[in-house]
Amino acid sequence: MTLVRVRPGPVRGTLRAPPSKSYTHRALAVAHLARHRFVIERPLRSDDTLRTVDALRALGSAVTLGRTRWTVAPAGAPARPTPVTIGCGESGTTLRFASALAALESRPVRLRGSGRLPYRPMAGMVRALTQLVVKVDAPEPPRSLPMTVRGPLRGGVVDVDASETSQFVSALLLALPTAAGDSELRLGGAPVSAPYIAATLAVLRASGIHVTARGGRYRIPGGQRYRARRFAVPGDASSAAYLWASAAIAGGSVTVERLPDRWPQADLAILGLLEQFGARVGRRWGGTTVAFGRRRPFRVSLTDAPDLYPLAGVLAASADGESRLEGAPHVAAKESDRRAETIRLARAMGATVTEARGGLRIRGTGQPTPLSVRDADDHRVVMSAAVGALAASGRSTIGRAEAVAKSFPDFWTVLGTLAGEGRVA
Repeated sequence: MTLVRVRPGPVRGTLRAPPSKSYTHRALAVAHLARHRFVIERPLRSDDTLRTVDALRALGSAVTLGRTRWTVAPAGAPARPTPVTIGCGESGTTLRFASALAALESRPVRLRGSGRLPYRPMAGMVRALTQLVVKVDAPEPPRSLPMTVRGPLRGGVVDVDASETSQFVSALLLALPTAAGDSELRLGGAPVSAPYIAATLAVLRASGIHVTARGGRYRIPGGQRYRARRFAVPGDASSAAYLWASAAIAGGSVTVERLPDRWPQADLAILGLLEQFGARVGRRWGGTTVAFGRRRPFRVSLTDAPDLYPLAGVLAASADGESRLEGAPHVAAKESDRRAETIRLARAMGATVTEARGGLRIRGTGQPTPLSVRDADDHRVVMSAAVGALAASGRSTIGRAEAVAKSFPDFWTVLGTLAGEGRVA
């Protein structure tokens, strides 16, 4: 376990947004489905995206990893199709996307995972694949892995529960256009994380795939071909959120460049939240700057941006007054129970937390206490703790620093550069 010590103080700097994890996953899925040479420019190399690379290799794609571009091409079918096993690590996106890609195969594909992944929701995906006449062998809840999937998936009408995660919908939207026969995808429940579905649809349009969306229904003609031959991964609002929040909570200003408006990103919601918080937000062509203003209490619903939950809790803990975090019940089933971890982080900063129906009430102190968080292993909890540490009244200690490799491997280097020499060690 690696420990990081953070001394409080302002942050300053301008940097290019790190590559998006969400769009790297989607680009990899498209590259596999294209069945021709496909180039992914400026991908994010992280623990999660490398698990998706492993999945594509197991399913028959040759993937070459360069420093600034990855190439995906068909590896050629084996003489006799044999069962394969995919290790998804702790990546929920890899698991959901790989299960849909595996359903296109006529051979059995076994999916495994580690950490909390074998207990994360998959029942909705199993039901959807079964409706499409895919054979699925999975353990009884609460476990979801190991799971074996055997297709081939064919088109049809399928009802998908989108109340736990949007990834079931995105996975099927990616796979169904190549299936034999037309499909209709009907969303059930109260959908969450809708911007991630919008992101998938944007990638499909850029790849020459036609999908008609009306309300909670998607009509998908079968037998389509992915015609794109390259994809440039946009900058990541999810990673930028921690850098902007650092300036808003600790002082100074941070500018993040190259976050194109063309690509939907749920975590751009952080900018509206930071404005409520009292930060000064300046948007201009090519970059967005967040500067310290005041630390005011706020009220926010995070159903569409659940990854911001721990970060919002840290901001609330530093505000002078009571903030409310609402929505996003599905945060309890992420890499950790992020609702519980958010409570723990806020209380460690000296805030008072009350669990209310549908959310949390957090009364901040305005003068956060130093943090000692040594056992959190959720990447978003660890990064949120680092942001909170910048506003504390003394030096903080954060453990399991390597957890950030899941989504933002350069986080500590970037934060140290913004904070100044010796403040992040």
